[in-house]
Amino acid sequence: MPEAGPSAPVRVADAEGAERLVAETLSVMRDLEVLLGRESDHIRVGRLAEGLAEAPLKTALSGAYLQGLQAVKANAVALARFAPEGLAALREAHGRFSDAVAANQAVLGTARAISEGLLRSLSAELTRSAEPQGYGIGYGTRPAPSPYGHRRSVPLVLSRSL
Repeated sequence: MPEAGPSAPVRVADAEGAERLVAETLSVMRDLEVLLGRESDHIRVGRLAEGLAEAPLKTALSGAYLQGLQAVKANAVALARFAPEGLAALREAHGRFSDAVAANQAVLGTARAISEGLLRSLSAELTRSAEPQGYGIGYGTRPAPSPYGHRRSVPLVLSRSL
């Protein structure tokens, strides 16, 4: 697992350093892409707990990836000079990685929208069932409002162990 603390800026001075920076950045990018794929697969089929279980690792890999990108940007001239094929590989891998991130965000957005919709419908159902049902009231009419200006509400219970 990548280290969590700030590290010294990477300076590429030769071909070996350029190749090492490219290899490390590609490795972190691949690991993060695999993790995003697993997360998306779990959430897509409704296994939310399993999908979100690797959040600490995802955070660590994301941080390492961003540090790698900063190092690549800071050493762009040296990489172009010492490892032009590595720079081309990074560009290509970054395009695939961007697609994986977009797919993961779509899955997470869909899951969020479904969850919000379920909570709204549950709340509406609880509110509707809490409305008073009395005798002598015609169909479709409601009783007079409370003299205190508010309706009695029913608490909403939410289980976080899904």
